[in-house]
Amino acid sequence: MADGEDRTVYEAVPGAAQGPPPRPLDAIDRDILRILQTDGRASIRSVAERVHVSRANAYARINRLIEDGVIRGFSARVNHERAGHGASAYITLKIVQNSWRTVREQLQALPGAAHIALVSGDFDVLLLVHTPDNRTLRELVLTKLQSIPEVLSTRTLLVFEETDLDPDPTR
Repeated sequence: MADGEDRTVYEAVPGAAQGPPPRPLDAIDRDILRILQTDGRASIRSVAERVHVSRANAYARINRLIEDGVIRGFSARVNHERAGHGASAYITLKIVQNSWRTVREQLQALPGAAHIALVSGDFDVLLLVHTPDNRTLRELVLTKLQSIPEVLSTRTLLVFEETDLDPDPTR
């Protein structure tokens, strides 16, 4: 390496997203993200008008945000109760050390699994599930989750009411 040459080496972290390092977002990028989080169906034209850039610029920025992995996709926010999933729960799991990848694969295959997170603290995994009713939830916990050999224990926290938070327009 020549004098004065700056060379960055990126080590692969197992399970971490690969690719270029995060690129700083400017105010326009943050405004575009806020708009798309509020309305994922917003047209390029309306996004461009709202952030005061050309359609070509808005299109290029959105594509860059997608390519950089900042935008992971577009989806609908669902009222789970209205969609026939009247029971929701956060389930905490203690798992065998170093079994995260195996457990994650099995949790992803569970019907109703909505969010899975590896966390620190008194438990190892936090799982959000939506099921049609408490009977189905009970079966999921007692039959499916507790039959995974790497799961040492579970604790179920019933969700009585949920509120999706909209992006803060002041950020």
